[in-house]
Amino acid sequence: MQSRSTPVPLPRQGPERRTAETGRLDRPTAPARHLAPLGPDPGEPGWPPMSRRQAALLAVTLAGYLLVLAGVLLNTALVDLDWSVRLLRPYERWPRLEPLLDTWVVAGQRGPSAIAAFVWLGWRAHRLGRLRPLLVMGIALLLLNVTVGAVKIVTGRLGPHYAQYVGSPELFSGGTIFPSGHTANAVVTWGVLAYLAVRWRRTGAVIAAATACSIGLTTVYLGTHWVTDVLAGWAAGLLVLLSLPLLEPLVAAAEQRLHRRFGRRHLLC
Repeated sequence: MQSRSTPVPLPRQGPERRTAETGRLDRPTAPARHLAPLGPDPGEPGWPPMSRRQAALLAVTLAGYLLVLAGVLLNTALVDLDWSVRLLRPYERWPRLEPLLDTWVVAGQRGPSAIAAFVWLGWRAHRLGRLRPLLVMGIALLLLNVTVGAVKIVTGRLGPHYAQYVGSPELFSGGTIFPSGHTANAVVTWGVLAYLAVRWRRTGAVIAAATACSIGLTTVYLGTHWVTDVLAGWAAGLLVLLSLPLLEPLVAAAEQRLHRRFGRRHLLC
């Protein structure tokens, strides 16, 4: 009489189910490559909802912007300050700085700075598996161009090199100099990079502020902008940066819509 051998259990390979149509066993497939979830990303924290401090800073910046605008429109002492610096002619007093500063001011031009920023943000979006970095920068620049461009067209101010009457604010003359687009663009472009930073955010904010300040002062040195143009440019750019937390729902909605329409893998490959 032969003894029965003890059955050896087979190794478990995961749940299986038999399809009703073919009778075949469906085994679980390998998991797909992980993509970062949409919505708030713990690996890339954005600013929290606007606090009272940020709201107060936004209000103060807006008030400063309006005061500079009113000072130029009403031909106040701010216009006298513009002309004092204009008649000083810094580029003639310190001519050795002109070649260096003429090159440095390119960091505030919309084209070169935007290209450099979007190249880096495109790489970062690919690494994160998200479109948020590109969308934040795109929406910020769009908002900046609309708001600053509207004021430029309405005021029509001429620059220092084209001024016709000493002591005049040179308004409504077909110019597009107020506020300074170089300055505002430097604030937004480099400020957004600091806003999107995961690490070294404070260091990035300091670097962005120093860059924007130096760009604005450089335009005054070169004689391409009045002092009040630069003051208004700083304020206009800062208003866009301070508004970014309010625009985060719009960024999230745009990201989800693009992913649903084109697919995440197709967009981020």
